[in-house]
Amino acid sequence: MRATLPKKKYKSHEVIEIKDVRVPIEGEVLGVVERMVGNDKLVVNCTDGKTRLARIRGKFKKKVWIRNGDIVLVAPWDFQDDRADIVWRYNEGEVKWLKSRGYLSGLNV
Repeated sequence: MRATLPKKKYKSHEVIEIKDVRVPIEGEVLGVVERMVGNDKLVVNCTDGKTRLARIRGKFKKKVWIRNGDIVLVAPWDFQDDRADIVWRYNEGEVKWLKSRGYLSGLNV
């Protein structure tokens, strides 16, 4: 018989440990989710000043939940600049790290 361990509850004042933060590489920009459109699509305000219709990639659909106001990493399409794919979602600790390094200077967060 297996013993079950109690689930750990996270409190808002706990420190989130940061190991590796994914930063934008060439062809990727940071953005803030403005609103959910439906059918795995979102409207995202990007750091380059554009508003894009972004879709959640297949590997994130059921594993990563994205809400309004989340900071995401976006890969704009080559052939259609007003569309993009969401590549990554940042948690609270990673957002603080990005702010301290100046990556979120073009966003109203």
